[in-house]
Amino acid sequence: MIVAPSELHSKISQVLASFCPSAKSNIRNLGIIFDSSHRLTCKVFKNYSCICVITELCYLNGKTFPDGVYYLTTGNGMLYQTYCDMTTAGGGWTLVASVHENSVYGRCTVGDRWSSQQGNNADLPDGDGNWSNRNTFGTVESATSDDFKNPGYYDITAEDMSVWHIPNNFPLEFWNMEAAAVLRYHTENRFLRLYGGNLFQLFKQYPVRYNVGSCGDRGPAIPIVYDHGDEDLVFKYIWFHVFRLKDEFEPGFITFRAINRERATMAICSGVKPTVGYNTEHYCIGGGGYFHPEQCGDFPSFDYDRLGGDQGWSASREMTEAAVLLFYR
Repeated sequence: MIVAPSELHSKISQVLASFCPSAKSNIRNLGIIFDSSHRLTCKVFKNYSCICVITELCYLNGKTFPDGVYYLTTGNGMLYQTYCDMTTAGGGWTLVASVHENSVYGRCTVGDRWSSQQGNNADLPDGDGNWSNRNTFGTVESATSDDFKNPGYYDITAEDMSVWHIPNNFPLEFWNMEAAAVLRYHTENRFLRLYGGNLFQLFKQYPVRYNVGSCGDRGPAIPIVYDHGDEDLVFKYIWFHVFRLKDEFEPGFITFRAINRERATMAICSGVKPTVGYNTEHYCIGGGGYFHPEQCGDFPSFDYDRLGGDQGWSASREMTEAAVLLFYR
């Protein structure tokens, strides 16, 4: 991919402006990305997310843009690549991160970027700290094969979130197939406006840190709208076998910063709201730098009674072997 030569930029900008008058005021921030055949493949706006493509340029000459990989820029002009969901609930969803468990048997070892790669250590209560820092890692195409975080995570000012649970190693070109997902949902009450506009700011208010609060202390629990699955699926199919937990949570929510009995902190409880909170390590993801010795990692204790055991305290194989993709809009 190369940036279009400067002598072409003015002419191309004029053409795009003629198609989309509402974009005229933003043309100075427009970058044009070409492939080696000089075919227009992507529109780039400074400090915009995928929703910009919907609101400003998506209806060029009556055409819409498909789901797929796009280039965006940050407020400081950094170019980055991400996936845009242009379909769900009106589209405009920007992929900003994925949480992938590379080895559920590891206990805060290499690859546990959303908890700690530095071992299970109470003296490092924040772990790697990636829920609330500007570190980035991974690539969009490998977001179901490894952890991923792009600058949009901290740069975009958003209102809502969408979450996809996609099986590990699933190819990007098929992510948008409904049957591909274990679970998909989004929020629609613009809750991020109350917490700084993104997860970076939310987790400044609710730190993902060991011993930051007491058992049952949690951040906001936000109602969700299901795009694939329902409450029955969440309760009976995904978590049903964790029988001891059936009275500990309520499906139909996404919850942030949950704290368990041992004062370990988890970042996100996907699809559920803890009502007691004693054992959130079995169904919440991410975390700080210290857990009970058998619970440390990006999926802290999903394998407590062996991987995919469908018994005791283990989470389902479907959830354990799926990456969690996080989108903003």
